[in-house]
Amino acid sequence: MKAIFSPLSIFLCVFTFLSFNKTNAQDTDAKIYSIIDSVSAERIEMDIRKLAGFGTRNTFSDTVSTTRGIGAARRWIKSEFNKTSRGCNNCLDVFYQKDLVTPEDGNRVPKEAWVVNVVAIQKGTRYPNRYIVMSGDIDSRASDTMDFETDAPGANDNASGMAGTMEAARVLSKYKFENSIIYVGLSGEEQGLFGGKGLVQYAKNNNWEIIGILNNDMIGNIEGVDGVIDNRSFRIFSEPVPPTETEKERNARRYYGGEVDGISRQLARYIHGTVQTYMPEMNPMMIYRLDRFGRGGHHRSFNDMGYAGIRIMEAHENYNRQHQDIRTENGIEYGDVVEGVNFNYAAKLTAVNAINLASLAWAPPAPSNVAIGGIVEPSTKLRWEQVDGDIAGYKIYWRDTTSPVWQHSRFVGNVSEFMLEGIVIDNYLFGVVAVGKNGHESLVSFPSSTFR
Repeated sequence: MKAIFSPLSIFLCVFTFLSFNKTNAQDTDAKIYSIIDSVSAERIEMDIRKLAGFGTRNTFSDTVSTTRGIGAARRWIKSEFNKTSRGCNNCLDVFYQKDLVTPEDGNRVPKEAWVVNVVAIQKGTRYPNRYIVMSGDIDSRASDTMDFETDAPGANDNASGMAGTMEAARVLSKYKFENSIIYVGLSGEEQGLFGGKGLVQYAKNNNWEIIGILNNDMIGNIEGVDGVIDNRSFRIFSEPVPPTETEKERNARRYYGGEVDGISRQLARYIHGTVQTYMPEMNPMMIYRLDRFGRGGHHRSFNDMGYAGIRIMEAHENYNRQHQDIRTENGIEYGDVVEGVNFNYAAKLTAVNAINLASLAWAPPAPSNVAIGGIVEPSTKLRWEQVDGDIAGYKIYWRDTTSPVWQHSRFVGNVSEFMLEGIVIDNYLFGVVAVGKNGHESLVSFPSSTFR
């Protein structure tokens, strides 16, 4: 029997096909793929070699020499940011931010010195006072953190993260964003996270609205001391809830949930989702911990002040190449030298940063004062304060209470409240995002109050 198609059925099939493809096309942004393709492993390699070539970048090393020490390194980083700025019609505001430290500030401070950060700001067109931050560390160390004379090239820890930050600035400077982006080299990490503390206080003093910080600390090693070689996996460390939360907020979690839904954890989920969408060859591992066991990084300084912050780094560390004098003992080579860095892998993790910086910088602000209702009801209700600006609308996310990532979503239009019919509040966790007309989404806002 022959199938008979009426003109109307043919029209409906074609319309459905076109509509389906249009919807799928809006799920991704071609500019994000261009950003990935623009990240250069060759430029990252040149920058890592240059930084390692300063001999040592210990925070208390030489500041006068033009070829050795932290002073020469930070001046070169600033000159590179300035070069990038000249290439984009002076789109970056480049400056030093510094604070004085003395031996009274900690047992890793051998003498009085200035901790100097190198900051480059790409101002947003619509929300110039909202900042998404990418950081790398300028400083390095030898086996003895108080030793500021011995060679400490710090090729992976953390010339890799610093080179990645510089490369992200080169790539993203070719675009315009609604929110501002900060690219920063932080100092004093090995002596007590002094650079991060200084910059976050500067942000507070200048009333910056920080969307979050992506701290990159060691993004170039693929050969783990555990024997694993892996050039696809990387870790995203994030704390569960901010340390600045109130006792009232802590008590509310006992009844309403949210033990793993703080602002830093939402930032980690955002990165995880973006990478799975645009870089499916990579394996983002969300680690439910502030940092590695008993250790720290510069995002912590932002977390301590109540800002969202995560650490991006390699999945398998090699402790023979961390915080070690260059030497050979019992046939084992020690030292953080250039030969231990995989530049293609560093470029991949740089691209991870760049696409998330871009996505968040193109996105509207997250909705505020999200409230949830539905106690002893067959449906879940959410309401929120709408954001300023011309946006597409809002999307509700929900997931099983045991799921690490958001599993379900529904775009609900440009409204301030919505009811999810048949979705029982007891069985899921919920959040709301704002969606720009360009398709980019804000971070998830987890409900902060309830209603009936």
